[in-house]
Amino acid sequence: MLRSYFDHNATTPISEAALAALTACLRDAPGNASSIHRFGQEAKQRLEQARRQVAAAAQAKPDQVIFTGGGTEANNLAIFGSLRAGKRHVVTTAVEHPAVLSPARELDVTVVGVDGQGLVDPDEIRRAIRPETALISVMSVNNELGTIQPLALVHAVAREYGVPLHTDAVQALGKTAIYPAELVTLSAHKVYGPQGIGALIARVPVRKVTFGGHHERDRRPGTENVAGAVAFGAACMDLSAVGPELRDQLEREILRRIPRTRVNGAGAPRVANTANVLFEGIEGEPLVIGLDLRGFAVSSGSACSSGAVEPSHVLTAIGLSREDARSCLRFSLGRANTEAEVLALVDALEPVVARLRKLSPAYV
Repeated sequence: MLRSYFDHNATTPISEAALAALTACLRDAPGNASSIHRFGQEAKQRLEQARRQVAAAAQAKPDQVIFTGGGTEANNLAIFGSLRAGKRHVVTTAVEHPAVLSPARELDVTVVGVDGQGLVDPDEIRRAIRPETALISVMSVNNELGTIQPLALVHAVAREYGVPLHTDAVQALGKTAIYPAELVTLSAHKVYGPQGIGALIARVPVRKVTFGGHHERDRRPGTENVAGAVAFGAACMDLSAVGPELRDQLEREILRRIPRTRVNGAGAPRVANTANVLFEGIEGEPLVIGLDLRGFAVSSGSACSSGAVEPSHVLTAIGLSREDARSCLRFSLGRANTEAEVLALVDALEPVVARLRKLSPAYV
């Protein structure tokens, strides 16, 4: 069975260029980048070249790039590394990734709501700021909806109060311009690089939150993942974006051929590869399984916790009921997807949705 992948916001397949860079580095530069001998210095040179490549992709300076073990670690470093004496309050939004919401909830946090399109109101951010606010964290692009937050307006508020802005830009890199916030999170495996490597762009000082060494300019201790960083750099050299044509065609065909469906976040600025669709009357998880059996990989926003399927916090934040939030699928396209795959996906969706609705007591 031919399989088609429509889950690129979860992770992307590694590109040939990134894979070649990764394997070449593992083979040819086995040294520790902190060592002063020739093997170590070769590794160091490759690491610094990767740093320059990632910096260029984010329109930053190389010395502002802190390599991490991924986007989650970078978010934690941004949040906890921004705390100062008497300043332990964080402002964030209800649609952030758990990699921001979870560490923020370990602190004094104000979670600001969003509108029906998933966008935050900068005035709500303003009202949430307090004298003890250490950081404002607003994502660049939502991982479920694809909506683009008004970061320039949020940043203007942050600057007015002298509070640094952090943005989780994991879903923005390679899809839209990276906003130059004081702190920016990036991840390699969202841009056809390997898993297990990310970066925090730090235009302001951050305190390290783990201890044991003086790596990364004394901001993130631990022997650097040189090969991962090199592959990340290679991926950043080829950030060809997916155009909106296939996403738009997918949405049009679903809305035309399958009744009682709608696109979440369609009225907001969105990146071109993401579609989040509500299929009334059925659960998303069986729909994911039904499509997988037909060779298509997609995702729902639901999470399984203690045996219970919980609705997406993003979808309930934009006003969907718990029932409707459990009835949504996310389709995230990549640069290898084709028109033929999109049409085949809709061909598969139509009978799967019809069959599940027949079995669903919620669909009347």
